[in-house]
Amino acid sequence: MKLLHQINLAFGLLLVVVLGITAVIIHYVLMDHFITAQKQELRSLGTSMASTFSVQTAGKPVVVQGWTASAGPLQAKLTAAAPKGVEVYVADAAGKVVQKTGPANAFTKAGLLDSAAIKALPGEAATDLKTITAVAKSSDYIINTSVIPQGTLTLMTPLSKVKAVEQDLFFRLLIALGVGGALAVALSLLITRKLIRPLMELRDELKKVRERKFGEVGLVRAGGEIGAVARTVHELAGELERHNRAQKQFFQNASHELKTPLMSIAGYAEGIRDGVFEGESSRKGLDVILSESGRLTKLVTEMTLLAKLDSEEDIFHAAPVSAVEIVTETIERINPLLAARGLELRTVYKGGAEERRPTVSADRDKLLQALLNIVSNAARYAKRVIVIEVGAEGGHVSLAVADDGRGFPDSLLPHLFHRFVKGKDGETGLGLAISRAIVERCGGRIAARNGEAGGAVISLRFPQAT
Repeated sequence: MKLLHQINLAFGLLLVVVLGITAVIIHYVLMDHFITAQKQELRSLGTSMASTFSVQTAGKPVVVQGWTASAGPLQAKLTAAAPKGVEVYVADAAGKVVQKTGPANAFTKAGLLDSAAIKALPGEAATDLKTITAVAKSSDYIINTSVIPQGTLTLMTPLSKVKAVEQDLFFRLLIALGVGGALAVALSLLITRKLIRPLMELRDELKKVRERKFGEVGLVRAGGEIGAVARTVHELAGELERHNRAQKQFFQNASHELKTPLMSIAGYAEGIRDGVFEGESSRKGLDVILSESGRLTKLVTEMTLLAKLDSEEDIFHAAPVSAVEIVTETIERINPLLAARGLELRTVYKGGAEERRPTVSADRDKLLQALLNIVSNAARYAKRVIVIEVGAEGGHVSLAVADDGRGFPDSLLPHLFHRFVKGKDGETGLGLAISRAIVERCGGRIAARNGEAGGAVISLRFPQAT
């Protein structure tokens, strides 16, 4: 089932449950309200009728609301008319009904004593107020009893009248709820379709990713979390496209870099074999073969290391490494090269780094190789001085290698850490790419810029190990 249908079905079921519970609550609330109001009405009517009840003299008949009663000690008249649907019973102190709505000595058709239950009562039980009240309660009547001087005044009204009013109003509310529910479902369909549409478009864009059409993936316009996912997918596709291009470029550059020394080796080897090179020329040819073989070996080694850094987890073994110690070891390793080129190397410590000796989480040998690549690159272009700066601040350790050379060409800076990107006197074009891969595996960042006073600056920043 499609997500759109699942959401609509779930919303519909939820709406039915909510409306059903609401209808039941409204039903009981209305019933309670109407019953309470009817009781209050009977109470007010009983109080009013009891206050106007008067006793007549013996022998004088009294006519009240169309029915007559003989004069006597308990003869009375009702001074207020009973509303339609309300039955009135007057009982003496002994609980015997002496007056009621309807003709004398007989109850009206609407009266309780007209019911089959009352007719079945034996003898005088049919005129006993307690018996009539019990039957009324069992027949769902609302009852109110008021005390008068002559006995009691009892008012009764059937609950069916209240139920009829409540059911009529409840039916109207159900119609309103039904119409509201239908509108809610229609609105839900529109909103759900609007919300689901970006997901459907995102699905189509992900199909392009699956088919490796990274350059064709567009940005799906949406808000909220869906928009965030859409932007992430678009950025991912862009990164995959760049990686794909870089990979193709890598193979092209690799084939070119490998082809050049192989051609030199093959050319001199064939010349020596065919006798083209003899004597001193032959020895020079052998020297070129050895040199190009060494270059080829270094190139393959660096390519292999770079591939492992990108794909293999077990090649990297992180442990706390002192930044001061790794810089000291780098200087010791690079000193012969610096001496051969007549360069001076200075070390500057900031933020008390020399005394605090901050540590970073890194593979010691890999980080040493990254620093050697960076410093040897600086030595290749420096004129007189190379400065290594070590600092520790805000939970981070920073390293910077600066030289006083001509700096990086502006066109080269954005691609400096890409593979096979090299300057005028570069070798394989993989040294800084390897350094970047190692620094990023350590959780750090590497950046390059030109110094304000000239020269190149490569800076590294690592989170400090705890």
